[in-house]
Amino acid sequence: MSFNVAIDGPAGAGKSTVARQLARQLGFIYVDTGAMYRAMALHFLRQGIGAAEEERICEAAAGVEVSIAYENGEQQVLLEGENVTGLLRTEEVGNMASLSSTYPKVRKKLVELQQKLAASADVVMDGRDIGTCVLPEADVKVYLTASAACRARRRYEELKEKGTLGTHTLESIQADIEDRDYRDMHREVSPLRQAQDAVLVDSSQMSIDQVIAAIRQLIRR
Repeated sequence: MSFNVAIDGPAGAGKSTVARQLARQLGFIYVDTGAMYRAMALHFLRQGIGAAEEERICEAAAGVEVSIAYENGEQQVLLEGENVTGLLRTEEVGNMASLSSTYPKVRKKLVELQQKLAASADVVMDGRDIGTCVLPEADVKVYLTASAACRARRRYEELKEKGTLGTHTLESIQADIEDRDYRDMHREVSPLRQAQDAVLVDSSQMSIDQVIAAIRQLIRR
């Protein structure tokens, strides 16, 4: 029997960082579902498809291959065999992923891959609907959040450090995060919400190490 840890929460809460380090400490496989949706979104953008073009998006989703590989223990996301991991963190891709993930056919294709991974290996999986939809029987469920202001500040510093801040301001980033939260929480298909049996962890005043320690305590129970 595989052991599954599901970590859900809004954009910028630190899910990916926490899940990646937690998986490494536990010797589990880390599955970044958001990166998979972003890879699909990148494909749509490359095809020149708009986020509102549901029919074209569903047609494109049916024929594209998104897979996961590991190099030195790190997840790499492959789009049609191309490693696109380094292209997935732009605001444009993130917004397309948030919008296109509302379409049932897009979600269905990726959820099938995610469930297959979880059934065959011990995984830490993070996303928006892991504990509620993808892995409803996960052994440990966490809802990781932080205030919008805190998440915006983290994103601002990340973009500034990478030299990709461009015209973004702290205020515009926070507005974008709040808009994305609203879309994710109000979409018809698999909206972002805390599972009834998930433990709430607010990382606003916590370090990454403190968050990981809190989750490991849950795994020991």
